[in-house]
Amino acid sequence: MTDTPHTTHLYLISPQDVGGSFPDRLERALDAGEVAAFQFRVKGLDQHDEAQLAAPLQEICAARDCAFIVNDSIALAKRLGADGVHLGQSDGSPQEAREALGREAQIGVTCHASKHLALEAGEAGADYVAFGSFFPSETKASEHRPDLELLAWWQAVVEIPCVAIGGITPENCGPLVTAGADFLAVSHAVWGGDEAEAVRAFHRAITAAAPEG
Repeated sequence: MTDTPHTTHLYLISPQDVGGSFPDRLERALDAGEVAAFQFRVKGLDQHDEAQLAAPLQEICAARDCAFIVNDSIALAKRLGADGVHLGQSDGSPQEAREALGREAQIGVTCHASKHLALEAGEAGADYVAFGSFFPSETKASEHRPDLELLAWWQAVVEIPCVAIGGITPENCGPLVTAGADFLAVSHAVWGGDEAEAVRAFHRAITAAAPEG
């Protein structure tokens, strides 16, 4: 059995405003380099409005083999036929999501800085767990500050992929890659400037930090 080199992938999270020219920005970001998943994360709208905003973004992702993940709402993910759903600790269980969305759906769970929550999520059928916030975030305040040891421990002990989230930039992501993050979830670092250049910068940083296989 050969040991394949560990690869870290990009996981984009949408800004709150995904109307206007945002579909063009998403196309530019996805065309600039490989992105494994895009999370639709829009708060405070009714489901009909969310579904209308999501439709063109979902098409863009499908055309580029990028998983389209809905944040928080199992119902919206089902309505859209999304590739999966990302659940906070109060958004329902992986079992509920699996029953609603089917066995092919990608189900992720926010686990903050907790090994216990992450192991529970894995046992409940989650496809990946998310740890964070590793750095102060422009997008979402969090009092949880996991350390790099958590990523290294998870990578060594558990087969389910882990996502690092929170204030991650091309400049600070290297240690997360080296520690074993399977995905880097990023939002402001991409949408706060030139999205295509940011994606390219992340790919350069990931390549530079990747452990030797």
